[in-house]
Amino acid sequence: MQTQKRVLVTGASRGIGKSTALRLAKENYAITVHYNSNAEAAQDVVNTIKEQGGSANLLAFDVSNREQTQSILLEEIENNGAYYGVVCNAGIARDNAFPAMPEEDWDAVIHTNLDSFYNVLNPLIMPMIRLRQGGRIITLSSVAGLTGNRGQVNYSAAKAGIIGATKALAVELGKRKITVNCIAPGVIETDMIDGVFAEEAKKMIPLQKFGQAEDIAATASFLMSDGANYITRQVISVNGGMY
Repeated sequence: MQTQKRVLVTGASRGIGKSTALRLAKENYAITVHYNSNAEAAQDVVNTIKEQGGSANLLAFDVSNREQTQSILLEEIENNGAYYGVVCNAGIARDNAFPAMPEEDWDAVIHTNLDSFYNVLNPLIMPMIRLRQGGRIITLSSVAGLTGNRGQVNYSAAKAGIIGATKALAVELGKRKITVNCIAPGVIETDMIDGVFAEEAKKMIPLQKFGQAEDIAATASFLMSDGANYITRQVISVNGGMY
């Protein structure tokens, strides 16, 4: 019998994913820290969790590569058991005005941000159901997926798709006591933030400040908790009132 509930956080080597992994580890979840390319940064997250008395392991794969993702996740589950929770955070942005957008930038953003919903979650759900412990699935969309952003047609399309997929999956998994919710961050101070867009965006934020990765981590922590057992099929905006 598992003594700790296992949680996979994708894209956990930096930014929102890192903050979420660290926050959940402090709450006694056993964290799988996923990364794609930055092994050193991901290992630092694992080391920090262990130094603080938590449990963590590393897992590397490209969320846009379906065969690789599913093979690695199924092997991980066979060796270590099913996940109770998943935070689908990994994503990229390649901004450009739509008429000038190269097709490779459209494809990369859709494959990484939207196709990963299927690639990551599809192999995890049946093992989660067989645990008979319920479960928590948290996806990351964006204010761009709700309202659209100039220069982000590809990103907005992918993030809007995540919202629809999240709501539909919540309906399917409700009877299994697996909640499925989406967090839609506003402008968060991470290394992905764009200076020009950010300054324009601040004018539209009633709180007159940017969010922190810890703000998203706190929301994910609540949605992962027992206290959120009656919350599913929701999109929670964490954006300082920005619309």
